Amino acid sequence: MIKALLVIFDPVPTWDRIAIARRSMAGVLAGYLLPLLLFVSVIEGYGLMRWGKSRGAISRVQALSLSQALLFESGQLVLSMGMVLLAARLIKSLGETFHGRHTMLETVTAAAYGLGPLFLLRMFNALPPISPWVTWGVGIVLSLSTLYHGLPRVMRPDPPHAFGLYLVTCILLLMITGLMCFLTTWYLEGRFGRLDDLFSHITSP
Repeated sequence: MIKALLVIFDPVPTWDRIAIARRSMAGVLAGYLLPLLLFVSVIEGYGLMRWGKSRGAISRVQALSLSQALLFESGQLVLSMGMVLLAARLIKSLGETFHGRHTMLETVTAAAYGLGPLFLLRMFNALPPISPWVTWGVGIVLSLSTLYHGLPRVMRPDPPHAFGLYLVTCILLLMITGLMCFLTTWYLEGRFGRLDDLFSHITSP
């Protein structure tokens, strides 16, 4: 969580330290990304159980049960990890179109640390009045801003291609994270009735 804050408020030195450290992929995913997602999931899940969210056609605030919150947060955590890996793979492919030879470790590092602010802002979804689209909007702006400093330091693209790679990466991350926000928002609003029924059946004693 501290690194996610540092890339927002002190991006250049933080990205320099990340690039120099060159942690393994397991270190990035298990040592940074997973604890961050677990921390945010606990806070968001508590808010969904304690205060609830507006759900259904009449937008009535409903609290989730413990089992429903656990299922939702577990699914969101898995999707978030998968989203980072998918983004990293696509960024690697994009880099090759700019004549770069980047490793999965480099792109996973850039995606995981770059999306840290977006994941961190998700904790504010615990508050009923705040729409997930608000936290996504603020979070993705912060993530793309910090990636401006992080992408060239971690991936080291050729200078003539660096800005083009950054712009295409921004578009890619906007699409992927926006789709995930759409899916989770619709679920929280109760628009996936069959999925709600499935979760209720799974969590019923």
